[in-house]
Amino acid sequence: MALGEGDAIPAVKVTMPDGTERSLADFGAPLVVYFYPKDDTTGCTNEAKDFSAAMADFEAAGVGVLGISKDPPAKHQKFAAKYELTVPLATDADDSVCEAFGTWTEKSMYGKKYMGIERATFLFGKDGKLVRAWHKVKVPGHVAEVLEAAKAL
Repeated sequence: MALGEGDAIPAVKVTMPDGTERSLADFGAPLVVYFYPKDDTTGCTNEAKDFSAAMADFEAAGVGVLGISKDPPAKHQKFAAKYELTVPLATDADDSVCEAFGTWTEKSMYGKKYMGIERATFLFGKDGKLVRAWHKVKVPGHVAEVLEAAKAL
């Protein structure tokens, strides 16, 4: 079940790279939450680098950003260090976050079906309600589009 416009930030917890658990509400609002399949793959690396490059612009707009995948915290630490990422990354350790956002979906590669994370981005306004969602994201130009929407809040 995917989130719809006007829905509140789900009351779920993520695991940070240092191993601590945080509720999504702890990140405040407005907030961009983006889901990506896997650390250190081409599309996911480019997306994380794009968000990192734009972090100052998001901060200037008063909007937080959080990237989420199912990779373990230690892998996030290595990924962030390798590419000098500044975007915060978190782990959905128990599937609850992907389930709450509706991003755990059936995918297909080379005719083989499997379950995985849909690349998706969610923008929550100052009131913590969903303003806009992007599904089946294509990485080139995506962060600029999200930043424009965030600045318009």
